[in-house]
Amino acid sequence: MARDTRLAVLFPGQGSQTQDMRASVEHDRPDLIPLAREEVGDDPFDRADEGTRWTQPAIFCASLAGWKRLEGEARPALMAGHSMGEISALVAAGALGERDGLRVVAARGRLMQEAGEAAGDGGMLAVLGDGRDAAVEAADGLGLTVANDNGPSQVVISGEAEGLDAATSEVKKLGLRTRRLPVRGAFHSPAMDPIVPAFRELLAEVEVHEPAVPVLSCVTAEPFDDVRERLAQSITNPVRWLDVMRYLHGRGVRRFVEVGPGKVLAGLVRRALDGVETEALEAREPAHA
Repeated sequence: MARDTRLAVLFPGQGSQTQDMRASVEHDRPDLIPLAREEVGDDPFDRADEGTRWTQPAIFCASLAGWKRLEGEARPALMAGHSMGEISALVAAGALGERDGLRVVAARGRLMQEAGEAAGDGGMLAVLGDGRDAAVEAADGLGLTVANDNGPSQVVISGEAEGLDAATSEVKKLGLRTRRLPVRGAFHSPAMDPIVPAFRELLAEVEVHEPAVPVLSCVTAEPFDDVRERLAQSITNPVRWLDVMRYLHGRGVRRFVEVGPGKVLAGLVRRALDGVETEALEAREPAHA
């Protein structure tokens, strides 16, 4: 099968979880369920709404199940993952083994949840509407961090609850909508600094291979050059998703397929880029039908 130079496959991050994630994994990759249970200490699908430590491994497994459905019919030119989805993409591309990828995701989710609980008052706020620059300016002025630069009409900022409340009031005066994300922690911000050393220690134990398909890093918005270093940096660095989409488009990609649960990334692509075709694999006939 020839590689499709116009195709990129996208892997979602936290926030894309769905109620039927388990069903797709049971159908396409049932072997991942006992592995995930072993890594996280319980069934992540049963507890996916209880916090990051459970949500991330569940999404990872569902994403690999989705990739299996697509793998036999398409050979993409490039891959990218949003935040945690980078790890799913690296596994799909062969840069990380599946067991190592699951170990990394499980540790990442656990460490992030522990850091959020230890800080106590961190959170994330999505700012929606045609006011990206205003949202970035508000975050800077209030000592907050732009955690996710998702597109022209969506920016997510991280920080302490008091600052997020102030940001909400400020951007609403400009006619922008806001939504507090259901997470306990200021992810992709300096609040996660304490967990980076432990995460680096784990990454040092992981084998890294040359990927069969280039995978973009959300830290650099370019193909991964140092997998361990970029994954460590991603804990505290912003997710440059808008730049990732622009890079893919600039390399001739015109078809974007999102595998895994949800259809968040397909929507972000449609709103950010002109002249593209998008598909969320979830919209096809259910894998468990």
